[in-house]
Amino acid sequence: MSILILTQYYPPEIGAPQNRLHELAVRLKSNGVHVEVLTALPNYPQMKIMQGYEKRKNREEIIDGIEVHRSWIYVSPSKGIVARLLNYFSFVWSAYWRGRHMKSFDFLMVESPPIFLGYTAMALSRKLKAKLIFNVSDLWPESAEKLGIVQNQLFLKLAYKLEAQCYHSATLITGQTQGIVDDIKNRFTHQNVYWLPNGVNIDFYDPVKFEQGAFRFQNGFSDQDILFFYGGIIGHAQGLEVILNAAYLLIEQTNVHFIIQGSGPEKEKLQALKAAHQLKNVHFLEPVAKKDMPQILKAIDVALVPLKKLPLFEGAIPSKVFEALAMEVPLLLGVDGEAKRHFIDNAAAGWFFEPENHNALADAIQVLIQDPESIQTAGQNGRKYVSTHFNRDQIAASFYKQLNILS
Repeated sequence: MSILILTQYYPPEIGAPQNRLHELAVRLKSNGVHVEVLTALPNYPQMKIMQGYEKRKNREEIIDGIEVHRSWIYVSPSKGIVARLLNYFSFVWSAYWRGRHMKSFDFLMVESPPIFLGYTAMALSRKLKAKLIFNVSDLWPESAEKLGIVQNQLFLKLAYKLEAQCYHSATLITGQTQGIVDDIKNRFTHQNVYWLPNGVNIDFYDPVKFEQGAFRFQNGFSDQDILFFYGGIIGHAQGLEVILNAAYLLIEQTNVHFIIQGSGPEKEKLQALKAAHQLKNVHFLEPVAKKDMPQILKAIDVALVPLKKLPLFEGAIPSKVFEALAMEVPLLLGVDGEAKRHFIDNAAAGWFFEPENHNALADAIQVLIQDPESIQTAGQNGRKYVSTHFNRDQIAASFYKQLNILS
């Protein structure tokens, strides 16, 4: 059995889709599947071709035994819509021209978003005689429309038309959450839709393997400080203003600190908000490599996981949840719906606050800092739950069985 994974984002880039797809590729390979990846020259999120990859339009490399083919992509530091579309469509075309010379595969699995890569996937699946698997990690363009990121009605009409075309062309549609699966099933009743959740490498994210201390010392925190941590994309969907507004209410709690680690389009705006309110209890840190994350998670007390208050996100499970819980770090979860049912109601692995409600977040923190034992207990509950329900080895093994059914 052979599969080509087509994705704009892949390691050494740092991010949820990069990590998830690579972990899946490695596990499919261990099950005897021949796996190759067709992706772009690494550039995200800095929007600059990474060192060592410059001055090349194409590149071949091996990462953890996976053969990776890279093709050219347009990158620009501009945040404008034209630059973003050029970024997407340059890879749409370069990936096709690179991929059309490849050998045949049994399956071609494409990651969406960006949904525009569906053009390449449909063309290449025919060229390479591969069954198309359309992997949906975000309901685009629906999410972009409801967040107000895209408002042009003609563009949205064309994007929804492309979405439908991609789904109808697919042998299998995979959704990252049950909410995504249910949404697609309701709109495309005759399509084969499969739940392929995100998960965690339980062996890598193991709190027993790491010692606490280095991160706190390096960043000026004491053992008595209580650290609330957000790590990930700093974008529109996350609604991270809720953290800074809660921090303002808790500014007199001198041992309570808020750490926001990552990059994204909203970072400068949030840094300006910090400066305006003189929030000395809020700390921005740059993103780090995957190998460094367990040490950071070992050092913090509670993981902050917010999203904007939209019905769309009731079917979302932010990927940062899994690593935190595997490291026995409980959640302060500002995401209603599927994530709340799994990790608060079922797992008792943290506490829920109403999305975008900074008063509710501040109140929850006030209660938590008086009960450190509950933080420890919730963290232990979280590791047990993700070990049972979101273990990457089990997820890949189930998907491998699904591929055998389709073969």
